[in-house]
Amino acid sequence: MAVQNGRDLLIKMDMIGDGTFVTIGGLRASRLAFNAETVDVTSLESQGGWRELLGGAGVRSASISGSGVFRDADTDGRARQVFFDAEVPRFQVVIPDFGVVEGPFQITGLEYAGSYNGEATYEMSMASAGALSFEPL
Repeated sequence: MAVQNGRDLLIKMDMIGDGTFVTIGGLRASRLAFNAETVDVTSLESQGGWRELLGGAGVRSASISGSGVFRDADTDGRARQVFFDAEVPRFQVVIPDFGVVEGPFQITGLEYAGSYNGEATYEMSMASAGALSFEPL
């Protein structure tokens, strides 16, 4: 995979539940993280005292975060509504030259900031809320 522009990593939200995804406007930084809990099955009989893990067990999760400036009233307003209504819409994360991760996420954090001599900014955090799919590009 060749070097990619960070601006090409896109976070998109299904705005009205019809499968039409719209890029969340004004984001300057985006991040996607995958996590997997382990299930330790180590016992006194484990070879050489090495830890053993149970494959295929444990909870898998993903988190998305992004930060940026206010640029798009529609996506800004929808994100606020999703947070305050505790909705779980579908999101897509487009990873350039790699693929698209899609599934339900809940907005778990929404922060606003601004400085006297600067622009107003926001940060969003989302946690996976169901099974995710991956479609290679």
